[in-house]
Amino acid sequence: MSTNVSQYAGEDYFRFWPRHNAALFRRLETKHSWLEPAGGDGVATDVLENEMVLNIGPQHPATHGVLRCAVKLDGEIIEKCVLDIGYLHRGIEKLAESKSYQEFMPYTDRMDYLAPYSTNVAWCLAVEKLAGIEVPDRAQWVRMMMVELARISAHLLWMGVGLMDAGAVSVFLWAFQSREDIYKIFDHVAGARFTVSHSRIGGLASDVSPEALALIADFADRFPAVIDGWEKLLNRNRIWIDRNAGIGVMSADDVMGLGMTGPNLRGSGVEYDIRRFEPYLKYDEVDFVIPIRTEGDCLARYFVRLREMKESVKIIRQCLEKLPAGPIRSDNAKHAYASKDEVYYSMEGMIHDFMYTSEGVTPPRGAEVYHAIEAPKGELGFFLQSDGTGNPWRCHMNSPSYSNLQGLETMLEGAAMGDMVVLIGTVDPVMGEADK
Repeated sequence: MSTNVSQYAGEDYFRFWPRHNAALFRRLETKHSWLEPAGGDGVATDVLENEMVLNIGPQHPATHGVLRCAVKLDGEIIEKCVLDIGYLHRGIEKLAESKSYQEFMPYTDRMDYLAPYSTNVAWCLAVEKLAGIEVPDRAQWVRMMMVELARISAHLLWMGVGLMDAGAVSVFLWAFQSREDIYKIFDHVAGARFTVSHSRIGGLASDVSPEALALIADFADRFPAVIDGWEKLLNRNRIWIDRNAGIGVMSADDVMGLGMTGPNLRGSGVEYDIRRFEPYLKYDEVDFVIPIRTEGDCLARYFVRLREMKESVKIIRQCLEKLPAGPIRSDNAKHAYASKDEVYYSMEGMIHDFMYTSEGVTPPRGAEVYHAIEAPKGELGFFLQSDGTGNPWRCHMNSPSYSNLQGLETMLEGAAMGDMVVLIGTVDPVMGEADK
C-alpha cells in the first residue's frame, strides 16, 4: 500500500496546480513520512486520515508580506512546515548590476522598506569601501543618528503589528503615533517620509537643519516615557505573557546553526552585534549596551527589541552632543556629487555633475568587498565586485529577513496553529529583502 499528497488531496485538485506547487508539497511528503510503521499484519497504516495540508499565505495579512507557509496539521498542532518565498519576483541583485552605484540607491529603499535609511547606509558603506572613498565626520554622525531612528521605527512597527496579531489593537495605534513623529523627522531631513534616499555615496544629499535637530532632540526626550508606559501595560499583562512565554524556543546552538541574526540571535543568549564587534561609522565612539536574553522564546525577543529602542535613544543623544561642524560630502568630484551652488554657478561644477550622473563612481578593476551593518533585523551586508566601470560586475545581498526565515520552519513545527501568527511576527520578516 502506498500513498502520496496527490492521492490525499485529490487528483483533480492537483491536476490544475503548477508543477512548483506539487514539488513543494512533495517536500512535505519526503521530509516527513506519511506512513506509520507497518502494523501487526504487515500493512502500513495511512495516517492521513487525521491530518490536513493547509496553505497560510501568500496573501494572508498575518504572514507580514507575500510569505507562503505550507503546513501539515494533526488537529491543531503543526507537524511539518515548508516555507515558500519568491512571490515578489524582484531580481534586485541583477538589477544592481545594470545600474550605476548611485542609480541603485532608490532601490535599496524598497528592500527593508520599514527601515530604508539603514539599507541606504549599508549600500553606501559597501561602495565607499570598494572605491576607497573617505566620508566627512559630520556625514558619519548624521548617518548614525538617522540609522538609529530607523531602528526605532522598524521595532515600533514590529511591536505594533505583533501585538495586533495577538489581539491588542490599541498598542498598534500608539506605536504608530511614535512612528509618525519619526516620519516628520525624516521629512525635515530628507524631504521624504518613507523612501528617503538621503544618504549618498561620499556623504549626504543635504545637511540637517537646526529645526530637524530640534525635532530629533525633542523625540529623544519624550520617547523613553512612552516606552515606560508600554512596559507597564505589557510586561505583566497575563494575556501577552501567555501568548509569548515558552513559544518558539530556540537555543543558542539552534539560532547559530540556522544562521539567524539580530534580535532573534541575541534573544537566545548570543551576544553578537556588528556595531560592537566590527564597528562602522562612529559606533566605536559612543556608549551603548547590547541587550541579551537567554530564554530564546518570543517573550525574550520582545524584551530584546524593547531594550534596543532605549539604547538607540541613548546613541541618538550622544550623536546630538558630538555632532561636529563641517562638510557633509567628499570634496572629490570623482567620489561624490558637487554641491548645488557649484553646479548652478560654475561650469566646472556642471561638468562634474554631468560626469558623475553619466559615469559615477568607478572602483578599481578586480576589487571586491563585503560590508555589513547591524540593521534592525540583523546583519545586512553587500558583496560587490568591480570590473572598473560605473556598474558593479557582481552584487549579492545578505539580507537578515532571508536568514531569519530559515529558523521559522523549526519554530513552527510542533507549535499550535493558534501560535503561528505570533511566531511569524517574532521573526519580523520583510519580504521585500527576502525575495532578492
